[in-house]
Amino acid sequence: MTNSTRSGKRDRLAGAAVRVLHEQGVEKTTLADIARAADVPVGNVYYYFKTKDQLIEAAIAAHGHHLESVIATLERLPTPQERLKALVHSWVEQRDLAAKYGCPTGTLASELDKRDDGLDRAIAKVMGELLGWMERQFAAMGREDARELAVALMAAYQGISLLTNTFRDPALMEMEGHRLERWIDSLA
Repeated sequence: MTNSTRSGKRDRLAGAAVRVLHEQGVEKTTLADIARAADVPVGNVYYYFKTKDQLIEAAIAAHGHHLESVIATLERLPTPQERLKALVHSWVEQRDLAAKYGCPTGTLASELDKRDDGLDRAIAKVMGELLGWMERQFAAMGREDARELAVALMAAYQGISLLTNTFRDPALMEMEGHRLERWIDSLA
């Protein structure tokens, strides 16, 4: 087996872990569920990950890589205001998924917080990266209250994700997205 084949299966398992953990939750998810979703024989999972916690760590890393990719795409936009609004738009595009399962990163953070294994700190680091990026955007807009604004934006998104999921109503996310875009415009 070549290194790229190994890396491909490992990445498939990590990606499947992200999906299955989001859809089923940490406690209900088994290694067999993830293997099935990745189309990898369950016995092969142990070659890449010895425990479910190692797979959760890989899922957290995948969340981090996805965030890096999103930020790299947003950074191509010319102004911090446009970047923040594009971030909000990307959240709104995921409204159907949020209605079914909530925010992928937020729900994982909430579940991991109930455990005593430190994985909650790893997902908090990923969320902290997004918070820091948002803070830098608000600061680039000349806002001295950039940290407060970043926290408010993150809180608004996490809150609307919870409500969208609770009421199974994607329109709530869309409505809040429009409000957040107007709010960002008002801060410029």
